[in-house]
Amino acid sequence: MTGATVASALPSPGVIGAALVGVLVIIGLLALAMRRRPDAFPLLAIFALPFRLPISTDGRTVNLLIPLYLVVAAGTLVHLIPRWLNRGASEPRSPITLEWLLLGAVVLYVLQGTYSTDHTKAAENVAFFYIPFGLLFMLLRDVCWTRELILKCLGVAVMLAVVFAGVGFVEYYRKTLFLNPKVVAADQYDNYFRVNSLFFDPSIYGRFLAMVMIGVTTVVLWTSRRRDVLLGAGVLAWLLAGLITSFSQSSIAALLLGLAVLAAYRWDVRATVYVTGALVAIALVVVLLAPASLHFGLKGTGGSTSNATSGRTKLIDGGLELFADRPLYGYGSGSFETEYKRHGNATTANATSASHTIPITIAAEQGVIGLAVYVALLVAAFAVLFRGAGRSPPRIAIAACFAALVLHTWTYADFLEDPITWTLLGIGVALARAERARKDKDPAEEHSPKRLRVTMVTRSLKSV
Repeated sequence: MTGATVASALPSPGVIGAALVGVLVIIGLLALAMRRRPDAFPLLAIFALPFRLPISTDGRTVNLLIPLYLVVAAGTLVHLIPRWLNRGASEPRSPITLEWLLLGAVVLYVLQGTYSTDHTKAAENVAFFYIPFGLLFMLLRDVCWTRELILKCLGVAVMLAVVFAGVGFVEYYRKTLFLNPKVVAADQYDNYFRVNSLFFDPSIYGRFLAMVMIGVTTVVLWTSRRRDVLLGAGVLAWLLAGLITSFSQSSIAALLLGLAVLAAYRWDVRATVYVTGALVAIALVVVLLAPASLHFGLKGTGGSTSNATSGRTKLIDGGLELFADRPLYGYGSGSFETEYKRHGNATTANATSASHTIPITIAAEQGVIGLAVYVALLVAAFAVLFRGAGRSPPRIAIAACFAALVLHTWTYADFLEDPITWTLLGIGVALARAERARKDKDPAEEHSPKRLRVTMVTRSLKSV
């Protein structure tokens, strides 16, 4: 995770005590709100999802989603703990394969952290990402998702994205970033200015905008109201401009994949494949023939594939070398940065904590064992999200977002370290279970003539 360097002395015991009291008060207020309103948790979780605060400890800085941690803590007190204590009072639901694989991935990461050459990094990922995000997944999985709640959550995400894009426009106009001196320093050596809004990272900023844009596009494609189409088109234009100012190629690629998934469901799979293939071919030609002034990195001073990919090809080569050295079990969880530098690959320009390609990072850190769990997890996730999603625009949107997210992780970083992954899977599992429960309750409904005469728009209004 990237972040600004925050130099601070160790707080006094009084300050730490006051902070703990403040945290407990906030958690108590959030829990009270969740007790009064059942839909408060998902709305608060979506609202807190993007906000990161840089915390420095032991010579390194980690961007922590502290607001989200507070929401998850309150949700655990209100929803999960009572269910665990009164398990017999409610109908138990057997974990599906995807849930077992998520648990297995976390357990494997912990076990492989025991022989890691960077125990601190492994512990940070487990404590600050895997455990709280796992709780987030369980809480969202157990939410009773309705059409109204889904639209409210999308509205919260859209509001945040619009504000973030506005902040980005101010940054681009002033050519000054509000956060992340690391990116500021990098911009001094480039001929273009990358915006990261309030995310500490242009690509993470772009990822968030891409996810929201896919959700908004789903509404535009499946609604019958002209007002919604016009409003959605305006929002998409605003967010697209924000995405462009980030110069995040990985986010643009992820957005295009998500839109392709939506087009395949809305119109025709074969036509979508043909059009997508044609657009990819055109894009490759443009990149290869484009002048250096467009900053694609293949031409001009220092033009190369590595330059075009911001050094990712060198990181991939270094990661593959690490994998070749220990193909079975890798160098241990969180060890990529340490081993990459130890093998003499890192320079001041490309020192990094990940290969920017999640499969390569997993291969180097966890070997074939970790890759096998990762592939199984992806297969199970895609099966849950895509199977039977054709009649439910909310499920289509979640599936398209997840496909886009996976592609983004292949060209940047952060898979299980990103709360968006767990959020999409939690909502997706809940919607899939609700769909299966309806089919089990009334199997004849699926093939009834009345059902077959209902249009896609009408179904989208009724489905969850």
